[in-house]
Amino acid sequence: MPAHDRGESAPAGGGSQVARAGPPPPGQRLDGVRVLVTRAQAYMGPAIVERFALAGAEVVADQRTLTAPEAASAVVDDAGHVDVLVANLDAPARRVRAHEIDDQAWLGAFDELVHPLMRLVRAVLPQMLARGRGKVVAVTSATPLRPVAPVTAYATARGAQHVFVQHVGVEVAARGVNVNAIAQNFVENPAYFPPGALDDPRMRAWVEAVNPSGRLAAPWESAELALFLSGPGSDFLHGQVIPFAGGSAVNV
Repeated sequence: MPAHDRGESAPAGGGSQVARAGPPPPGQRLDGVRVLVTRAQAYMGPAIVERFALAGAEVVADQRTLTAPEAASAVVDDAGHVDVLVANLDAPARRVRAHEIDDQAWLGAFDELVHPLMRLVRAVLPQMLARGRGKVVAVTSATPLRPVAPVTAYATARGAQHVFVQHVGVEVAARGVNVNAIAQNFVENPAYFPPGALDDPRMRAWVEAVNPSGRLAAPWESAELALFLSGPGSDFLHGQVIPFAGGSAVNV
């Protein structure tokens, strides 16, 4: 797959330097916490599954595609008790000019990113609200926070995810449930910045030019933020879309 179809705001080519120091121990424990991770084989799924398991969580790593209307509820039903939902969803960030976007590409981005997120949250919220506690962490993208041409369909779908998280997060805040999102970019992952594409000098120069950190984050760094948002330290965070992009994107 061409690099420009892998997503985020990456041009064709390789990658920049990645933080390679060994990851420290998890910042908190989730012993006995049951965590459902969707699309566990893709995007940030592998890193999150590994990090959460190290933290003692009971991880349900689901790999099913979630585009069918009934798929999300089936995943949640099969998981049973869910303390934490990590809605890890990926889709290609296809480079198409706005006047050339066809309905299939536009609706496809929403079918892969927006509708599954809504359906997952719709399915898991009843049990969390009944218990008066629960965490939802959506792994999204920083692309809507820093417009990049020409990935309008992808960025719009990611932006819709953000608005959904913000509104649901506020809606359920008083009920003991936290709904937040990680808006990431410049993070090594199999979907958008794969490890095998990190040696191209053009990409290195590009990352250093547009990303203040001048590097790619290691997968465990994003997973550690997801871990924080899944634990008690995030109890006062509701409806937040947190940029995790090396300073290249900010909320204002």
